[in-house]
Amino acid sequence: MLLRWLAVIGQTIGVLFVDFGLGFPLPLLQCLLLIAASVALNIWLVVRFGAAHRPSSLFTAGQIAFDLCQLGCLLALTGGLHNPFALLLLAPVSVSATTLPQRASTIIAVLAAVIASLLAIWHLPLPRAPDEALVFNRIYVIGIWVSIVCGVVFISAYTSRVAHDARQMADALAATELALSHKEQLSALDGSAAAAAHELGTPLSTIALAAKEMRAEAVPGTDLAADVELIIEQAARCRAILAKLRNLGNEAGDPFAAVPLTDLLAEVARPHDGRGKAILFDAANTSGPPPVFTRSVGLLYGLGNLIENAADFARSTVRIEAARDATAVSVSITDDGPGFAPELIARLGEPYLTSRPRDAWGADAHKPGGSGLGIFIAKTLLRTHRRARLFRISLATATPSAYCLAPGAVE
Repeated sequence: MLLRWLAVIGQTIGVLFVDFGLGFPLPLLQCLLLIAASVALNIWLVVRFGAAHRPSSLFTAGQIAFDLCQLGCLLALTGGLHNPFALLLLAPVSVSATTLPQRASTIIAVLAAVIASLLAIWHLPLPRAPDEALVFNRIYVIGIWVSIVCGVVFISAYTSRVAHDARQMADALAATELALSHKEQLSALDGSAAAAAHELGTPLSTIALAAKEMRAEAVPGTDLAADVELIIEQAARCRAILAKLRNLGNEAGDPFAAVPLTDLLAEVARPHDGRGKAILFDAANTSGPPPVFTRSVGLLYGLGNLIENAADFARSTVRIEAARDATAVSVSITDDGPGFAPELIARLGEPYLTSRPRDAWGADAHKPGGSGLGIFIAKTLLRTHRRARLFRISLATATPSAYCLAPGAVE
């Protein structure tokens, strides 16, 4: 609507300047009626929907199509492609390519090309001084038509592609954040548990102290004495539990926070053991003691995604190999499945790239497949891991994924 108001102002100033400022006769009444149609549309939209209305893609496409037709009619009354403002036919195409889905923007682009073609054939003469004769060579008019059509095609294709990629990346990152939200909520419980342990410590100590005083006054062997001993025993147990809660998430106090690489891989592979696929581990190329890593959501989820992908598409076997040298640790996850199609290998890791799309409500809902975000999520998480420097896809085997850690990753 704001762009339409700007167009109304510009068109009004232009028409009035040509007629009254330059003195070039033109069909002023018809031009003002076309401009009034845009004004009426904006007023109707405000009254009917309000300024905060969020229109659908179809409704937005209809408005842009109206603007394009209105501009085409205005140009037809003022010289067609002879009018230098014919370049403005590209503006609605640019707006639609930026904001609308690809199908709708394609329709708008085709409409702009059709209007440009009609303007090349039928239009009123270009406004000019009555005693001045302007002759436009046919080849020149054809050149203007070709340039406008080429501009429509380029803007529609390029801008639509860039906007589509931006929206796709934003959606993929949102999906990644959604996939991690559960893990983050669990991590957030660490602080809540520590705070609860701190708050419960004082009343629990008071209970234990009162129970000990009651034990001194209770007659041994009575039911009251037994109950007091039970209270003291359970209070001590609660204090031990609270002590664990205070250290929850504290790497220095948690002996299970740092684990060898082999144990880490076994942990992320364990949920996929019961799927009828053999998961084999090989750490023969790792000399010396296995490297130790600290658990992190990104590392566990990223490796888990790759192992899950391999288990989904493997025929019978998934092999997880760990290798280590003086500078790096690498993990290769391979399977004996069909592998990615050759045309997908170069783009592997892009969002929404999948060789087997699946309809969640269709007959193939039970089959492996999905939205194509698994490898993207894994790649994003492993790259953002504070020790990860390299993520590569090897073409030596069927469907491998390799995760390599930079120098300094080995402890």
